[in-house]
Amino acid sequence: MKDYYAILGIASDAASEAIRTAYRRKARQFHPDRNQAPEASERFREVQEAYDALADPGQRFAYDENRRRNLLDKPLETAREIWQHYIEGVLQ
Repeated sequence: MKDYYAILGIASDAASEAIRTAYRRKARQFHPDRNQAPEASERFREVQEAYDALADPGQRFAYDENRRRNLLDKPLETAREIWQHYIEGVLQ
């Protein structure tokens, strides 16, 4: 399970305006027309996917519930993925 909050670099209790602002910032950063790095287009797609899931209140609720369950069901795997995205975000 991807951590959409980490992909956008926001807290899980972020308001919709913060989600939109983070999306715009990350989309500019990774847009293939502006960023020639090999992984830019993949990162851009991840950012778009994260925004699509978090911008819609119904999808966000479902994602948050699934995320909560995964933390309880597979805590080590989920924590590893969350930290991996966090570290990648910090290194950029």
